[in-house]
Amino acid sequence: MAIEIASMRELQKPWGVTDPRPWSDAHHAGLSIGELCYERSSVGACEPALLLKVLLTSQPLSIQVHPDDSFAQKIGLPHGKTEAWYVLAAQPGAAVAVGLKHSMTPQQLRNAVLDGAIDSLVAWRTVVAGDTVFVPAGTVHAIGPGLVIAEIQQRSDATFRLFDYGRNRALHIDQAVAAARTVPVDPELPPIHLANGRTLLVSNPYFVFERLELEPNSSWRLDASRETWLLVVNGSACAGDFDVVRGEVVFAQGESVAFRVGELGAVCLVAYTGRGGPDSQFLRRGEEPFTNAARHQNDAAPAGTPIGANR
Repeated sequence: MAIEIASMRELQKPWGVTDPRPWSDAHHAGLSIGELCYERSSVGACEPALLLKVLLTSQPLSIQVHPDDSFAQKIGLPHGKTEAWYVLAAQPGAAVAVGLKHSMTPQQLRNAVLDGAIDSLVAWRTVVAGDTVFVPAGTVHAIGPGLVIAEIQQRSDATFRLFDYGRNRALHIDQAVAAARTVPVDPELPPIHLANGRTLLVSNPYFVFERLELEPNSSWRLDASRETWLLVVNGSACAGDFDVVRGEVVFAQGESVAFRVGELGAVCLVAYTGRGGPDSQFLRRGEEPFTNAARHQNDAAPAGTPIGANR
């Protein structure tokens, strides 16, 4: 049983940004920060099944593929990597690539990598703040510049690069081609309204991904029976004994958490382990209204405002 504020680890990436605000206020002396990884803060805690990140891009990421569980285990890894993205901010025309434009054989995929045509054969599409993208393991994919994305994934570092835009990092063509699904992906399913401000974004055997939009000064109870990660996107709240604001993350497992929303409301992303699908009892009204919610001097944007719209 646990409830804690997750720690944040900043990772330098060649495609990152030099100013990661409002997600991190740390000074980096011009370094490009591309990933903010949220980890359990308790010393000696068991490794979670999921990993939550915020990605910040000024250049395209590599075109890559992650293995599924079966392929990963064949090469000695415990499991593969299925993930989902929620677009927090997008510059005009920003795009992601998910899947291929048309079916091809593994040899055709290899040839497209070797002759540099792969960038034109992946299925690019523009995205805006509030979009959700599901990336099953085995999907050839990439993320373009000008984006801030919240990513939830199976906890794995298994990434096979097919193409890296001349950055001279290692490619993993044999593994990537062997792991890739060389067909277009199915169309995205639309978000589903559940109840009590809950919107289902993605549900699969590994995780459930939801967006919460909670009115100002409301009181709730989060029944986090499964491993649960909650990222505050806008507004503020008090989760148990912890005041949380935009960019902070709560980890909970095996806990019923009192959740009291601040004066500007709160928009949150929630992910929890997925067996059994969405938990109908995850969010319930508190027994009494809460009128003195947590405040924070950096609580700036009204609930529902796309984060980073002025980046």
